[in-house]
Amino acid sequence: MPHIALDGKIDLFEFANFFSPIFQKSPLIKISTIYVEKNGLNALLPTVVIDERHQEYFIQILTTENKTTIRLLPITDPVKTDAVKSSLAEVYFLIKQFDSQVNISKSNLWDYVKLEAA
Repeated sequence: MPHIALDGKIDLFEFANFFSPIFQKSPLIKISTIYVEKNGLNALLPTVVIDERHQEYFIQILTTENKTTIRLLPITDPVKTDAVKSSLAEVYFLIKQFDSQVNISKSNLWDYVKLEAA
């Protein structure tokens, strides 16, 4: 399962206020809103990707005291195309703009976030 783990806690309520929609034309990636659970530990981002196929799914952001994980919500389980993996990286880049102090601690999407790793 594609994921990006960060080495710090993100305030999801503050991130939701900072959030701006993500729209990329080719391949099409559209993430227009974010929903944060009232406990502030879980957020869902409805995502639409059109590449070889049209897919709709949720990206989930889970945060704990010392870690934040960006992953696909398992129940939606899209086909893991390059565009789907890129959508997770786009969320990471937005989080990095929000909090430049967080870094990737673990991921299987290094090819998609290589700008950060370089």
